[in-house]
Amino acid sequence: MLETDMKEDFFWYLDSKFEKIRVMEEVVIGKTRADVMAVLPDELLGFELKSNGDTYARLPSQTKYYDKYFDRNYLVVGETHRKNAHKHVPPHWGIIMIPDVGNDIRVLREAEKNPKAQMRWQLSLLWRSELMNIRLENGLYKYTDKSKLFVIKYMIEKLDEQTLKRALCQELFEREYNVAISD
Repeated sequence: MLETDMKEDFFWYLDSKFEKIRVMEEVVIGKTRADVMAVLPDELLGFELKSNGDTYARLPSQTKYYDKYFDRNYLVVGETHRKNAHKHVPPHWGIIMIPDVGNDIRVLREAEKNPKAQMRWQLSLLWRSELMNIRLENGLYKYTDKSKLFVIKYMIEKLDEQTLKRALCQELFEREYNVAISD
């Protein structure tokens, strides 16, 4: 099964599993790309897809970045990787298998809460305008002349993690890609 075929089946699966979800493909996270990022109302999920023809050669470096950005991570594999997938990801990662035939997608291992996820990296997924929205909604100083990193650190100092997470997810739900950005 090719990755494009896997994605189609997998997106149907995600839509049926979660009441409110936004799925984004090929999201830049550090020096790699997440195949799929799912935004839930209070959580970011990362999914790395490995089709039957893929190898695990880049996976160790990919897992490092996934673990910085996402609250839970999953390795999504084709049938040929089913028996050995668990050897290639940390124990807190979940594993999902997409069959070659049929649509009986199975969770082989549920993901646990990622102990390495950091709000700093998650907030860096937002555009400057989205960070501004959060500051304005929470009565924080604008800091229009400061770097994105400065603004993120300021927000982490001033707002609790639960407030930041909900605001982060809300901004990603509302993101419009047809708007010009200056990031």
